[in-house]
Amino acid sequence: MSLEAIRYKRGELSILDQLQLPIASQYEAVKNVQDGWRVIREMKIRGAPAIGVLGSLALAVELHHRTFSSKEELTEFITGSLEYLKTARPTGVNMADCAIRINALLKHQLEDSSSTVESIKERIIKEAEIIQDEDVKGNKDMGAFGAEHILKNCKPTSDGKHILMTHCNTGSLATAGYGTALGKNCKPTSDGKHILMTHCNTGSLATAGYGTALGVIRAMYEKGQLSHAFCTETRPYNQGARLTAYELVHEKIPSTLITDSMVSFAMKKKEISAVVVGGDRIVANGDTANKIGTYQVALAAKAHGIPFYIAAPSTSCDLSLPNGDGIEIEERPHSEMTSIGGKQIAADGIGCWNPAFDVTPGELITGGIITEFGVFPTSELAEKLQPHIDKRNK
Repeated sequence: MSLEAIRYKRGELSILDQLQLPIASQYEAVKNVQDGWRVIREMKIRGAPAIGVLGSLALAVELHHRTFSSKEELTEFITGSLEYLKTARPTGVNMADCAIRINALLKHQLEDSSSTVESIKERIIKEAEIIQDEDVKGNKDMGAFGAEHILKNCKPTSDGKHILMTHCNTGSLATAGYGTALGKNCKPTSDGKHILMTHCNTGSLATAGYGTALGVIRAMYEKGQLSHAFCTETRPYNQGARLTAYELVHEKIPSTLITDSMVSFAMKKKEISAVVVGGDRIVANGDTANKIGTYQVALAAKAHGIPFYIAAPSTSCDLSLPNGDGIEIEERPHSEMTSIGGKQIAADGIGCWNPAFDVTPGELITGGIITEFGVFPTSELAEKLQPHIDKRNK
């Protein structure tokens, strides 16, 4: 059974405090929008898809318990809350995407002369619940598509299974309409096996459930077709060591943890077949903001001729930006670099630069962008994905 980053039922919401993992599993109640903003900002919950879902549900919970005297008061609360939630962690696009979706629905409801304050509240709450359900379904679709693609296009190991490597924590892969790169470029190991690498955490803990890049690993394991997965520790916040490794052990998936500085040597010595990571904001040309360290993993993969994939839902795609230069990069406190678990590890007085994300150029994403609608080369991403986004936002 997959881990639950978010627990929700109408009027009640809680999150698994990921700062406590892997030592303790503690759930914390989220009672309102302010709580939602705080747990996102403090990284008690993280992962772009999970942030969008959690923010939407935090709004729904507060709406459930509040009363409003007019449509104008209700509208001001909803729009103001969504703008506020977007500021918690601005690099990932999912919360902004959810805000656009909910605001569009609100506008439609206000145009209906028969709507009431209560009917609008109910419809907005329901939309937040739909967002959660869609995230889980999309992740499972990605996992199934990705597993199918790898099984069809990559040679299995001598025992008929595959080995994967991952960086940080990722969820599911999807393939539809573009399924050639992996088959042509994934090189089997000397004994016929395949190995995948991932970075950061994009499994069940980073989504509403199942995961994105890590989801494909889960799907292949469920099919009995996975030999091994590699994950990086993901400094400075150690999401890979604390969270991805925790998920892999929880699922009893055969796996190995390596430090970030071992990536290139692992690619040379461990016969890595492909790298699959998540994405917090993917723009029109395929440039992708993801957890810091992703860029250098992509460079190493390119140098070793290893296909590099981004696995993320369409809600993580921001086609309004032509390239990655316009992505706002969040910077985190220096203390996250200079201490671990409250224990100082760096010299007093040393300067620090702590961007939470980097931007991987689209040309380094040699495998493609994996979404719930298929796998697309970066050169075709905007063209192929826009119709699906337009349909979703109607």
